[in-house]
Amino acid sequence: MVRTDRTGLGANQEAVRRHNLGTLLRHVHRAGVLSRADLTTRMGLNRSTIAGLVGELELLGLIEHASPSGARQGAGRPSAGVQVAPCGPFVVAVDLGVDRTVVARVGLGGQIAERAACTIDPQAEAWQVGASVAALVRRVVADAPASAALVGIGISVPGLVRRSDGLVRLAPNLGWHDVSFGSIVLAALGLDVPVSLANDADLGALAEHERGAGVGIDDLIYVSGNVGVGAGVITGGHRLEGASGYAGEVGHLRFNPAGRPCHCGNLGCWETEVGALAIAEAIRCPADRVAQLGEVLDAFVETPRELRATGTALGHGLASIVNAFNPRMVVLGGYFRSLYTMVRAEVNAGLADRALPAPLESVTLALPGLGTDSVLMGAAESALEPLFTDPVAGLGSALLDVRSRLAG
Repeated sequence: MVRTDRTGLGANQEAVRRHNLGTLLRHVHRAGVLSRADLTTRMGLNRSTIAGLVGELELLGLIEHASPSGARQGAGRPSAGVQVAPCGPFVVAVDLGVDRTVVARVGLGGQIAERAACTIDPQAEAWQVGASVAALVRRVVADAPASAALVGIGISVPGLVRRSDGLVRLAPNLGWHDVSFGSIVLAALGLDVPVSLANDADLGALAEHERGAGVGIDDLIYVSGNVGVGAGVITGGHRLEGASGYAGEVGHLRFNPAGRPCHCGNLGCWETEVGALAIAEAIRCPADRVAQLGEVLDAFVETPRELRATGTALGHGLASIVNAFNPRMVVLGGYFRSLYTMVRAEVNAGLADRALPAPLESVTLALPGLGTDSVLMGAAESALEPLFTDPVAGLGSALLDVRSRLAG
């Protein structure tokens, strides 16, 4: 006689249900508003199953009913719509730069409800930066709805972040080595919520793929100029992180063997040609304005001729990346966004000069669709990820009434 393990079957069915809940929530999060008919098509489930999942997510306060768009799916009335709940759970996103920090409260659907920023003392210790971040977090959650749940904090860091535990192994422009910055921020807040840390370029790539210039493009590279030079890589729709999370340090590809020393210890890295320090030197930018290089470049009425060679060097370096990864799109973020608008012809010519013809045919250079918010929104997407993996568990560990807990 064969016995069926009902306990195992039940557990598997529960796992499938939670997976479907998360998948449906992710679809609505990305689209903003979807009809139930759209969800049925996208998920390959029948209408009654979709209705059950929608009902459960509504009870959890994650989505709500939306008026039909008017588009009919065959005969009869338009399919009822669903949208993210405006007073639902939220995350706090932290874009930690070299000279300033931007913090935002971000809800489902990628809506920024509140943001705040402050400058950072280049000589500050990590705990001092953490205290400043905590003060900004308190500010952006002060007006959050009392019923809204803080489900996580996402932090971008301009440096190497270990994937397994979020340890900042090296952030050279902050002077950090092996810093557990997530723990520092939580201690300053007096909270115990999920916190995720990642490299700024990786998060820029994530956001541009999900919401920016790269929506619908599964092979994308986000190249970031943020004093240093790094890249986030999306290949086949997935982030390329490497064995420990350190992939994408393209600024330290050998560019000119007879070039200048790099802070990493090598000679002639690409960063020594197109990094913020090299550009600032070329245009005689004051040292205290290097971290705001994008703003400095935007202020020029005419392009300084010294930047022509920089544009060519940027194109040559991009060619190596295009040859190695064969992306469909390269998004130029950070100060590269400003630089590219000034020396577009030189960058394009440098790329065409060094790239192999085959991968060159399929690649497009683009500016960030999210403007200067790419990294900030990537931090938000990273913090929201556990909610899409399992909405029930994600809400179960969330803290309600964050205002009283963060007061003072």
